[in-house]
Amino acid sequence: MSELLRVEHLRKYFKTPSGLLHAVDDISLSINKGDTLGVVGESGCGKSTLGRVILKLLEPTDGRIFFEGRDITRVTDKEKVGLRRRMQIIFQDPYASLNPRMSVMDLIADPLRTFRLYNRAGRREKAFALMDMVGLSRRFASSYPHELDGGRRQRIGVARALALDPTFIVCDEPVSSLDVSIQAQILNLLQDLQEQQGLTYIFVTHDLSVVKHISTDILVMYVGAMVEKCEAKELFARPLHPYTKGLLSAIPVPSIDHVREKVVLRGELTSPVEPKPECRFAARCPYATDICRREFPVYAEVLGNHFVACHHVREINALE
Repeated sequence: MSELLRVEHLRKYFKTPSGLLHAVDDISLSINKGDTLGVVGESGCGKSTLGRVILKLLEPTDGRIFFEGRDITRVTDKEKVGLRRRMQIIFQDPYASLNPRMSVMDLIADPLRTFRLYNRAGRREKAFALMDMVGLSRRFASSYPHELDGGRRQRIGVARALALDPTFIVCDEPVSSLDVSIQAQILNLLQDLQEQQGLTYIFVTHDLSVVKHISTDILVMYVGAMVEKCEAKELFARPLHPYTKGLLSAIPVPSIDHVREKVVLRGELTSPVEPKPECRFAARCPYATDICRREFPVYAEVLGNHFVACHHVREINALE
């Protein structure tokens, strides 16, 4: 499979009264066409910012972004317009991301109007086809967002993202505000669309259980930095970083007979404002030593295609 997206040493800092906030700090990754990269971590770890920087909704502080073999790190506003047809986003809150004064038909057809695609009848026909594609009944074409439930509103968001026939979509916590049963429907829809349209996803979430089946690979972030990345099956079968172990142990298991090691993450996130040159997880890590509080660990391959940033990963996991 060929590579669709690659980012190298990507950084995004924000100026604050207290100093520079390191929202995204030295992120490198690649995604092949048709794959899904799950990006997980606690709220505030920088995962949504990473998606927005890759889409050029925010300008990177440093680093490079390659899309379809082209360096798009520094592009003009005119070139960004062209990228919008290839790169789209599905937002977390479907209600907040939809104009309440526009009908379902107008919301879905809006990207087509913006890019001056089709005539009025053609846009209407295309919008109906998109509604069919995402499982939204045509009887809602004249409805408004406040008249629909969260699942239907999110289907509008999915249809709108698909309107321009993109190849790459950032799904920014698209199911976190939905009921569990509706979450499953939207996840199944995204998987079906990926197979039908050959789409490539970055799927951002704070819930590892959500990305277990939809992701090809999973990247775990902590306070703007990468701590672990590998294939999804490998991560769930053999997590190596203490933070990942804690996240996985917090996933509820529907069995009273299931017994597993419980890893409790105590304390709060380290401040991303002017972080010290140390492991950012050190303050919460039960294995932390002096070197963890002095040096930022190198992000390196520990096992085959399994990358971890931890000074003591081999001792913790009894690896040779």
